[in-house]
Amino acid sequence: MGLGSRIDRSLSLLQFCEDFKEKCPVCVPCGLRLAEKSQPPLVRHFGLQVLEHVVKFRWNNMEREEKVVLKDSVMGLMSSGVRPVLEEEGHIKDVLARIVVEMIKREWPQHWPNMLTELEGLIKSGEVQTELVMFILLRLAEDVITFQSLPAQRRRDIQTTMTQNMEKLFTFMLSILGDSVHHYQQLKGDPAQKVKCQGLCRVAMAALNTLAGYIDWVSITHITAEDCKLLQMLCLLLEEEELQVEAVECLLIAVSRKGKMEDRVPLLVLFGDSPMRCIMTSAQKAHSEGLQEKRYVFLKRLCQVLCALGSQLCALTLSSDVSVKIPVTFGKYLSSLREFTVHPSQFLRSSTLMTWGSLFRHEVLSKDAALKAMVPEFLKISMNNVVKVGFPSRNDSPSCEYSRLDCDSDEDFNNFFNYFKALMGDVMRAACRLDPLTSFRLAEEWLQFQLSAAVEPGLKSSKAGDGLCSLLSPFVIQWDAMTFFCECLIVQILRSLPKEELPVSQGIELLHRVLSYETREPLILSCVLTNLSVLLPFVRYVDAFMPAVLTKLFSAVTFDLDNKGPRSRAVKNVRRHACSSIIKICRDSPVLVLPHLDLLCTHAMLLLQDERLAQMEKYAMLEAQVLISNQFKDYERQRGFLVQMLQPAVSIWMSEEMQRAISSPDELISYLGVEVLRGEKEDDDGPCRVNRSRLSFCLYAVESVLRRARWPSDPEQAKAGGFVVGFSSSGAPIYRNPCSEEVLKLLDSLLTLVRTFNSLYLPEIIQKMGDFYAKCLDMLEVEKKCILGLTQPLLDVYDSPVYKSVQERMQGFFCSAHDCCCQILGNIGPSLLQDYYSVPDLPIRLVNSAFCNLNHMPDFRLRPMLRLFVKPLILSCPLDKYESLLNPILGPLLSFLHQRLSQKWLMSEEDYTELNTESTEILEVELVRLLTREMVDLIIISCVAKKTADAPSCNTPSVDEAEDEEMMSVDAAAVGSLELTELGKFLMSHEEVATALLVSAYSPLVWMDTPACQRAASQLCWPLLKQMVSTSLPSEAAICFFTNVLRGLQIHGQHEACNTFLVSLAYQIYGALRPQVPELRVVMEQVPDIHCDSLQQFDSRLMYPTQKQGEKRRKDHFRRLISGCIGKKARPVLAEDAILGSCAESLPSLFQP
Repeated sequence: MGLGSRIDRSLSLLQFCEDFKEKCPVCVPCGLRLAEKSQPPLVRHFGLQVLEHVVKFRWNNMEREEKVVLKDSVMGLMSSGVRPVLEEEGHIKDVLARIVVEMIKREWPQHWPNMLTELEGLIKSGEVQTELVMFILLRLAEDVITFQSLPAQRRRDIQTTMTQNMEKLFTFMLSILGDSVHHYQQLKGDPAQKVKCQGLCRVAMAALNTLAGYIDWVSITHITAEDCKLLQMLCLLLEEEELQVEAVECLLIAVSRKGKMEDRVPLLVLFGDSPMRCIMTSAQKAHSEGLQEKRYVFLKRLCQVLCALGSQLCALTLSSDVSVKIPVTFGKYLSSLREFTVHPSQFLRSSTLMTWGSLFRHEVLSKDAALKAMVPEFLKISMNNVVKVGFPSRNDSPSCEYSRLDCDSDEDFNNFFNYFKALMGDVMRAACRLDPLTSFRLAEEWLQFQLSAAVEPGLKSSKAGDGLCSLLSPFVIQWDAMTFFCECLIVQILRSLPKEELPVSQGIELLHRVLSYETREPLILSCVLTNLSVLLPFVRYVDAFMPAVLTKLFSAVTFDLDNKGPRSRAVKNVRRHACSSIIKICRDSPVLVLPHLDLLCTHAMLLLQDERLAQMEKYAMLEAQVLISNQFKDYERQRGFLVQMLQPAVSIWMSEEMQRAISSPDELISYLGVEVLRGEKEDDDGPCRVNRSRLSFCLYAVESVLRRARWPSDPEQAKAGGFVVGFSSSGAPIYRNPCSEEVLKLLDSLLTLVRTFNSLYLPEIIQKMGDFYAKCLDMLEVEKKCILGLTQPLLDVYDSPVYKSVQERMQGFFCSAHDCCCQILGNIGPSLLQDYYSVPDLPIRLVNSAFCNLNHMPDFRLRPMLRLFVKPLILSCPLDKYESLLNPILGPLLSFLHQRLSQKWLMSEEDYTELNTESTEILEVELVRLLTREMVDLIIISCVAKKTADAPSCNTPSVDEAEDEEMMSVDAAAVGSLELTELGKFLMSHEEVATALLVSAYSPLVWMDTPACQRAASQLCWPLLKQMVSTSLPSEAAICFFTNVLRGLQIHGQHEACNTFLVSLAYQIYGALRPQVPELRVVMEQVPDIHCDSLQQFDSRLMYPTQKQGEKRRKDHFRRLISGCIGKKARPVLAEDAILGSCAESLPSLFQP
C-alpha cells in the first residue's frame, strides 16, 4: 500500500471515530466496554475518550438516571477497572481524571454533594486510586482557578464550595502525603518491598504536585496552619532524593506568596535552625553527587526558595503593619546564600544577586552586623565571579559543564554573562556603600597584582601579531574582570565618601602605577585606559599628574602595532577609547585641564596633521579643544580660539575646488572618485581617497563646534563674558554662540552639499553610474542585521585585521557623511538660536536643499533626516518663527511622508500574508515600519505634551464608576491628560498643515505596525481632533477619522494595549461628534453583529441625557456595541466590510466658511 493510500485510510478511520462519538446512540455502554482493563491500552483510551465526549457535549441532553449511571460507572472504573499504580498507563489515568473533573464541573455541589466523600472512599482501594484522586483534585483546581475553562457562574459556585471545604481538602491531601511518605520511609531500606516503595513514592509525588496547584491561591492560613505543619513536612522532604524536586517546588510557591503582611509573618519559621539545616544539608548533598540534571533542577529551585525567603524578610522588616525582628539565624541564612553564590553554575550565581542587592540596600538589614561582616567576603567572591569563564564549547572551568545545560551556544552564554555582569556591578556598588574602605583595599590589591603580573598570551593568541593576547587569553580575561571590579568600586567610593575620608594617598599611588605601566598589548592597554579614567579624580589633589595623564592618552590615540595592512579591531578600540577618555576628561573635569590648554592644543594640532589618523579621531581632537574653550567665559577670546581652530576646515570649505565639487552630483562623484564608484580598485594614497578624507574632516569640524560650543550656564558669568546680546519680552537673556559667525559663513556651502547628496539618488544618476554605484549608496550590512534582529556573532576572539572592500568603504563614507550633514543641520538651530533662525529666506533655502529630491531618497536615509534634523529644527524654533519657517515646511513634509508611506503600506499589504522570507523583502517592510514610527514621533514631539499639574486631566469618576474600575478607564484618563503644545495649536489653526497632521495621525491606525498604531491612538489622535471639535468639522472628515479608528480595531484589536486605546478613542470621537454629525450613526450600524436596539439606547442617552449615568458604564456599553469589529485577523474581510473606506483619499476642507 502506497503512502497516499495509507494516509487516506488513516483519515477515513479518524473520521469514523469522530462520527461514532458524535452520532452513536449507545456511546456510554460502548465506551464502558471498551474501557475495561482487559482491553489493550489503545482501545481503553478510545473508550474513555468516548465517555469524555459524552460528558462534555451530551451531558445536558441526558436524563437524570443516565447521568447517575454514567457517574457510578466511571467511579467503578476508578475503583476496580484500573491496573496497579506502576503498571497503569499515564494517559489512561489522565483521561479518567479528566472525565471525573468534567462531571464535577457540571454536577458539584448541587447534584453531587457527597463528591469529596466518594473520593475519600476511593483511596482505600489502593495506591493507583489515591493517585487518581490527586490527579482529579489537581485538574479541578487548574480548570477552575488557573485556566478558568468553564462559565463564570459555574466557576464561582465551584470555587466558593472549594473555599468552604478547603480546610477539609488540605487535611485530606496532607494526610495522604504524610501517610505515603511515612510508609515509604519505613520500607525503602527493604529490597523485597521495592515495588511497594515505588508505588508509595508515586502517590507522594502526586500529592505534592496537587498541593502545588493549591498553595498559590488558597488562603495563606491553610499553608501556615498547625504551626506551619506543611512547611515543616516540605523541609524534611528536601532530604528525600526521590521527592525533593516536587517538595522544593511546593516550598517555592509557598514562600513566594504575597498578601497581607500579618499573614506572611509565619513564613519566617523557615529561618529556624531545623529548616536552615535541611536546606543546607540537601543542597550540599545534591552538589556532592556531581552534575545530574535532576539534582541541578533541585538546586535551582532551592536557590529560588532562599531568595524568596530573603524577599519576605526584606518586606516584613520594613513594614509598619507588623513588628518583625531580624532572625537570630540570619547569619546562617547569609552563609546558605553565599554557598549558592560560589557555586560553579553561572545561573545559580546570578539567581542570588537580586537578593544580595536587596539586602545591601535595605534600610534595616544593611545595618546588621552579620550582613556587614559578609561584605568583604561577598566582594572577594565577586572578584572570582566577574571573570568571564564557562563557555559551553570549552572545558577550562567547572562552569562549562553547567553552561552546556543552561545555554545552547557560546552566543547565548555571552549574552547571559553580559546581563550577569551588569547585575553583578550593581550589587557590588551596593555592597561597597556599606564598607567603602575595605572595598577600595580589595580593588587596590587586585589592580596592583595585575600591574605586576607578567604577560601570558596563553594558547589562544591573537592573529594581529606574534605573541599578542586574544580575547580568550587568561591574562586578558583577568585584566578585564579586574578593570570592571575596580571601575564599579572606586567610582562608587568617590561618590559616597566625604573628601576628607577618601584614601587619597593610595589613590595617587595607584594613579602613578597606572601611568607608569607600559604595554604593547592592545587589549590590556584598553583596560589600562579605563583604570586611568577611574582614578582621574585623584588628580585634583596632585595637579602635577595632569600632563602625564594627557601624554598617556595622546600616545594611545596613535597606538599601532606597526604591522602592514589594516589595523585590528583591538587597535582601533584602543584609539577610540583614548579619544573618548580625552573628551570625557574635557567634559567632566575641564577645570583640571584648562591650566594645561597649551599642552592639549599642541598634542591635538600634531595629531590633526597626522595622515594616519582616522577622521573620527581627528574629530575627537577638535571636540576636546572646543570643550575646554567653554571654560574661557569670555566671548571674544573663545570666538578667536574657535576661528583659529576652524581655519583649516574653513579654508577647505571655501576653496574653489570644494565649491565646484559640491555644486552638482556629477562634480561630487568626480571629486569622490568616479572610477571607484564604478567598481575599480583604488590606491591607499589616491587623490580621491584624500578628497573624501578632506570632505569628512570639514564636516566633522563643523559638527564638533556646533555640538560643543556653548555660553556659560551661569547667567551672571554669561553676561560678564559678553555672551548676552539682549533680553526677551519675558526678561530671559538672549545668548550668542561664539561659533555663530564662522558657521554661518559655511551655511550656503552646507546646504549646497546636502542638496547634492540628495541628488545622488536621482534615477538618471544611478542609471548612468551603474549597479556598483547603487550598492555604494545602500545600507551598511551591520545596519541591516540590526533592523532584522539578526544575532550578531561573537567578537573575533583572535582579533584578525579588519579588511574592507571598496564597496564597504564607500557605503561607510556616504552613511557617515549624510548623518553628519543631518547632525549639523539639527544642531545649528539649538546652538545658534536667533542667529540661525534670523537668516534671510531660511525656509526657501531649506526647502530647496535639505527637502529637495526626497521622492528618490530611500527610507533608511529619511529616518536620520527626521530624527537628527527635523526634530531639533522644530523643537528649538522660536515662537515668532512658526509662521515664516515651520508652516511652509511641515505641511508639505507631512503630506509627502503620508503619501509615500500609504503607497508602501498598500504595496506590502497586498501580499502581506504571502510575504517572502527573503531578507530583502522583510527589510523593506521593517524600514517602512520604522519610518512610520519616526513620522508619528515627529508629530507627537511637535504637537502634544502632558497637561500641567494645575490643569485637570480628567473628570472625577462617580461613585458608580469607582465600584467597577478597570484598565480602560485608567488608560483613557492618561489620554485625557494630554494637550496640544503652542506649536500644535498654531499648526492646527492653519488648514493645510492641520489636514496633513490629522491624516498622518489617523493613518497609522490602519497600517500593519502595532507600535505606531498604539502611539498614535494613545498620544496623538484625540488631542489633534479635539482642537477641531469646537469648529464646524465637515461630516465627511468626521466619518473618515471615525472609520479609520474602527478599521484599526479590526486590524490591531487582538492586541490588548491597542484595543484599549482604540476603543477609548472611538468612544471619545463618537461622543464628541455624534450630535453634530448624524452620519456617524450610519457608520456604527455597519459594525458587524451590532444590536440596533442597543445602539438606539446609547444614542438616546448621548443625545438626550435624562439621568446620570457613570462614564465607566457608558464606555462599557460602547465597547459592547463595537465588539463585532475588534480583532478580525482575516485580510479578505477588510476589503468587504462597508466601514472600510479609505480615510485619506480626499478630505474636504476642514475649515468651513
